[in-house]
Amino acid sequence: MATPLLNQTTVEEKLIWYGLVLSYPMYVLGALYVWGSVLGWLMLALVILRCWVDGRADYGPVPLIVWLWVTAMALMLVALIVAHIDWQLGLAKTIKSTIGWAKGWALLALFLLLGAVLPFRLALLTRGTCIVAAQSIILALISLVAVALGWSGEIYLSPLKAIGGPGYEFFTVRWFALNLETGLPRWSFFAPWAPAAGLMSCICLVICWQEQNPRWRALGIIGTAVMCLLCQSRAGWVLFAGLIPLLVLFGRAISPSMLLVAAIATVVMMLSSQWLFEHGNDAYQHIKDSRPDSTRVRSALADIALQRWQAEAPIWGHGIVERGPKMVEYMPIGTHHSWYGLLFVKGAVGALALALPLAITVIYLLVDAFRSAVSRTALLLALTLVGYSFFENLEILVYLFWPALLWIGAALNPLKTNALQKVAY
Repeated sequence: MATPLLNQTTVEEKLIWYGLVLSYPMYVLGALYVWGSVLGWLMLALVILRCWVDGRADYGPVPLIVWLWVTAMALMLVALIVAHIDWQLGLAKTIKSTIGWAKGWALLALFLLLGAVLPFRLALLTRGTCIVAAQSIILALISLVAVALGWSGEIYLSPLKAIGGPGYEFFTVRWFALNLETGLPRWSFFAPWAPAAGLMSCICLVICWQEQNPRWRALGIIGTAVMCLLCQSRAGWVLFAGLIPLLVLFGRAISPSMLLVAAIATVVMMLSSQWLFEHGNDAYQHIKDSRPDSTRVRSALADIALQRWQAEAPIWGHGIVERGPKMVEYMPIGTHHSWYGLLFVKGAVGALALALPLAITVIYLLVDAFRSAVSRTALLLALTLVGYSFFENLEILVYLFWPALLWIGAALNPLKTNALQKVAY
């Protein structure tokens, strides 16, 4: 599967490469959630081992923004523990939630750290992502046959569910899922649910666009388009369509003034993605018809989360998500939105712990985009995550979009971006 250009010269590069290209095999085994959650800690252990045994010091220095992320995600753990104490949730739930933190929020900072310090080539990310996207085309074709033959969408529930995780969706292997409102098939590909596949289609589009091999680049972009179309995520459609002209513009030699206008337009588009999403539903009724009750449920979940956050736990939050009432189809309060979820679960402390480093990262990449193609790509990746944070809980999907965090981490290290600018990555 690897070409001479992509021969992995270090263990770190091997882990990155196989972590990507084995995404679908791991998904078929029902092990992708475990695989993605362990990968970051495995690479960190390797860094620590090399420093201890070999005395290697060529991993640093760690950029200040990355240290800010590490500190902020540690603060998330503090908020979690304080909330569990406040609400007397008990030691067992505290331990369980801490493990969840290690597989979620902690990985945000961890993959950024690894991207900033590990010696790896971005070509591994571009080619590996193209391979995953191309495999999505194959899955789509096979699953369309499954739909035509009337097969069940779900194949099996992996026994690895016994390990524990956010829900059975993370261990369910399926050809497709059924939209309960319309009865029509809806594809989630290797993600736990269809909107998460929409996020991954946008992330993969940005990375595949940077591939140097025309054939793999074309296959990757086609694969991401197939993912975005079949997942039927309205947020995914809006962001995917907005990314294409920006990728075309960012890939050209443009003046600083044009780049500034494009960057500002990108920020405005991503930050207003929720507004575009809602008003796009009103303007295009056929898009809304794909899930007629979705907006109502999301709005109700947001209202409940905000009301209970303000009234019950404004500083440290409730510590855990809670099952919602019938009006939201019993969906957990604190889901479907990173910011409302943070306010409900970790209070104002948790929301600030994400908002501050995320804002500083976007500002840094916006400034550095004037000189660095690596940072321009990282800016689009970061803003895609910002846009999708209004529709998904990012922390439980880190095991999927970790390649984007590695790229952003690399862009946050000026020494690394300077080196990468000199080679065709």
